[in-house]
Amino acid sequence: MSSDRHIHRTGHRYRAAVRLCVPVLCGIVVLAGCASMPDGGEVRRVDASQPADPDSQVRVFPVPPRKGELPDDIVRGFLEATTSDEADFSTARQYLTEEASENWDPFSKTTVLEDGPVPRMEPVPGDVPGKGAVAVLSGRQRASVDQKQAYKPEDASYQARVHLTKVRGEWRIDGPPDGLVLGQSDFERIYRSVNNYYFAYPGKGGSDTGTGGDVLVADPVYLRKRVDLVTSAVETLLRGPGDWLDPVAATKFPRGTKIVDESLSLDDVGGLRVRLNDRGSRVGPLQCNQMASQLLFTVQDIASAQVKQVELADAEGARLCVVTRADAAAYAPAGLKDQHPEQQYFIDAQGRMASLPPGGEEPVRVEGPFGAGEVPLRSIGVARDERTAAAVSQDARKLYVAPLEEGAELGESLLTSEALRAEDGLTPPSWDGHGDLWIADRDPERSRLLRLEGGTGEPQEVVVPSLGKGRIKSLRVASDGVRIALVVQRNGHASLELGRIEQKADGTGEPRLSVNDLRSVTPQLEDVESASWAGDSRLVVVGQESGVRQLLYVQTDGSVANTPTLPGANGVTAVAASEDEDKPLLADSDDGIVRLPAGAGWQLVTKQGSAPVYPG
Repeated sequence: MSSDRHIHRTGHRYRAAVRLCVPVLCGIVVLAGCASMPDGGEVRRVDASQPADPDSQVRVFPVPPRKGELPDDIVRGFLEATTSDEADFSTARQYLTEEASENWDPFSKTTVLEDGPVPRMEPVPGDVPGKGAVAVLSGRQRASVDQKQAYKPEDASYQARVHLTKVRGEWRIDGPPDGLVLGQSDFERIYRSVNNYYFAYPGKGGSDTGTGGDVLVADPVYLRKRVDLVTSAVETLLRGPGDWLDPVAATKFPRGTKIVDESLSLDDVGGLRVRLNDRGSRVGPLQCNQMASQLLFTVQDIASAQVKQVELADAEGARLCVVTRADAAAYAPAGLKDQHPEQQYFIDAQGRMASLPPGGEEPVRVEGPFGAGEVPLRSIGVARDERTAAAVSQDARKLYVAPLEEGAELGESLLTSEALRAEDGLTPPSWDGHGDLWIADRDPERSRLLRLEGGTGEPQEVVVPSLGKGRIKSLRVASDGVRIALVVQRNGHASLELGRIEQKADGTGEPRLSVNDLRSVTPQLEDVESASWAGDSRLVVVGQESGVRQLLYVQTDGSVANTPTLPGANGVTAVAASEDEDKPLLADSDDGIVRLPAGAGWQLVTKQGSAPVYPG
């Protein structure tokens, strides 16, 4: 018996090729029975809003229009055809007039609705009876995906008009909706999140006063899962960073670079060979290596096997450069570097700084003044090299920086808040990958975001134009130095917002720091209590949804699709993670400091402690 079988039910236009023993939950039609492929059994239609099985091997094939179909059938058939696994939407175009087919661009935009679009036919006063018809599509919009495949949450009502006319006696659509309109479950079945990698340039918008160009930053996009994913990822990478990241990131591929190969794939030993057109081939050895490094990490994000090397060649096949995984590691973001084993840190019951060595079970006090308890501590931040730490005093008024070594002295505080209450004082500090320290003063009389260059420099105020009347409750800066996650209090609610760090020289030649274009990445949460970077483009968040405390992962674009679920822990109020996704989570809970290793449940670290952190 063949391992694939076509399923079709008269009256519905879905056809699915179903792998044996795989339940058909996302292919709209379900064939009862799974132990073997039966010749009979109940066939039933599944509502489009039913959650999709992300691991299902079902492939959905579209069915073209049939003779004599009414306008309502044509609209529904067109919408259903756009949810298929067809690469070029050729069947969906059969529902359109010839002119509409030429002008319709399914890749221009994707509108994601809470449920599938609901068409409603309505009369058209201006059309001759029997010649024209209009269907109104409506629903609750949750997000959109632009032409660069960038995802953006959007909570709004959606409505679009679809016009039809008769062509040689058959109804066809001559006014289709813009791009694609999909329900959330169809979107999650068809698309997956992929990280494109570009070089971080904090000063790209002006004279480059930052250290950019030596580290890659992730830019998530959504690509169709079953349509030559490797080739799609490379083509999307070549278009350059999305609009939000573009001011602080750049590609090393020359403008106009295109791939010559129709399809790309890894060979048997984990190598990828990419031929480029003439525009992409006119580069020197260093630039070529940087281009190949961008490709290696982008393709690795979707490859099931390790990508061991990338070779770039010109259109004729002549080699330009070869970059191995070890070569590309020089540009890797923190989450992909082969780093030294990170320790986990927290504050013990006596207000002293303690650590949990990699693989260790018993916490130990750190060396230096923070472990000695010279000043009782409220929060801490550890530099990424783990040689230095910053700490905020228990009253949240003073910031100290000191080495984590025996004999080191505490020294004077580098920053003092004038806040009268601890909750209005200094936030927990955070270090970027360049060794700079970030902190916010929550004083209602002088709320501000600050950076201390090198961790010891004079506190420099950072402008946040889109903050408005909001107040920063906490912050975590990414290792790349161009993205910062802020928990912002507005109108009695706190949300997690991502900002873009930019540096431009002012009139004196000194860099002017700003955090621009804040965007919410937790639109589904009513309140956010804690957040931490948990990957190149992922954060872990503690927040409230419908009055219930949640612990979940979110993408930096605000999406939650394709992210693993997290087991609950008792009364989690704070969470910490490493940008290396293989490292366990840490949390402050009702039980004490707990740890969540991959593939395991929560484990108790210590019953008494607070403020857990990883370096960063």
